[in-house]
Amino acid sequence: MLALGKLLELTLAGREPTEKIQLTAEGARLHWLGEGALEVTPPVHADNGMDLLLSAGIHGNETAPIELLDRLLQGVARGELKPRSRILFLLGNPEAMRRGERYVEQDINRLFNGRHEQTSGFEAMRANELERLAAAFFIKPGRTRLHYDLHTAIRGSKIEQFALYPYKEGREHSRRELARLGAAGIEAVLLQNKTGITFSSYTYASLDAEAFTLELGKARPFGQNGQVNLDLLEARLRLLVEGAEPEGEGEDLGPLQLFAVSREVIKHSDAFQLHLPTDIENFSELPIGYLLADDIAGTRWVIEEEGARIIFPNPKVKNGLRAGILIVPAEVD
Repeated sequence: MLALGKLLELTLAGREPTEKIQLTAEGARLHWLGEGALEVTPPVHADNGMDLLLSAGIHGNETAPIELLDRLLQGVARGELKPRSRILFLLGNPEAMRRGERYVEQDINRLFNGRHEQTSGFEAMRANELERLAAAFFIKPGRTRLHYDLHTAIRGSKIEQFALYPYKEGREHSRRELARLGAAGIEAVLLQNKTGITFSSYTYASLDAEAFTLELGKARPFGQNGQVNLDLLEARLRLLVEGAEPEGEGEDLGPLQLFAVSREVIKHSDAFQLHLPTDIENFSELPIGYLLADDIAGTRWVIEEEGARIIFPNPKVKNGLRAGILIVPAEVD
């Protein structure tokens, strides 16, 4: 196997490879761009016109997707996977990965679309670097651009594998991409209604990629992900890498569930209280009239929506950040 296929090993060890460029027997080029960043370019005659960005480790303790990307890259480096797409593998927060922690100073996935310019520190610099790497990768015109940012969640979920579809004013969500997610084992998709500050929001809104944050189960340490079944997603990613998706796949969403954002719960002060059990799962339903949270100046969040559910409840976020999202069932035209 080519040494550059050991990107995860190099990253966890904090080592720089001696050779920055290597070629597979079929002529695919592996190019180490920097810590946790490697680009794969297929032979010219095999290039199918897709640019595929696969990122994981934006939160350093979300190991199942990191291990998934490691398997894919090693498959390319061994010659078992023969790429027809250009691929950029990104391991988002190497220092947090080495520590086995979510982040070092602040959450990188709240620092995109200009937010890193409003702060300082390691994660702010890394968010800026990730934006630069993604922009350079997606600079070629006339190509299909797709970004999957792979995560696992802090807490359990009633719907274990789900995606967040970013928003950009005037741009429609793609039924074809939703159907592709369904074929990859994603059970539900949250259609967002405003431009966000996450990595996938940046590539969607600023780089015109189809982009998704994928939540793939609960975060566990390296080597302890036997309960996280990513078989369908891994199979679909292998098809994308090799340009071998079945012909004639349509826009049938099958059992895929769709949700829309109703409201975001924003923590304004240290007086903020979230009235939920600490072990509540994502997608838990909340009854009408339920007092969800309160804060200073009499601010209250009371459930008014039929079929409302909560995702990402977290009262420990910094003031001014989102402490949860209320969602409701939705449909796509």
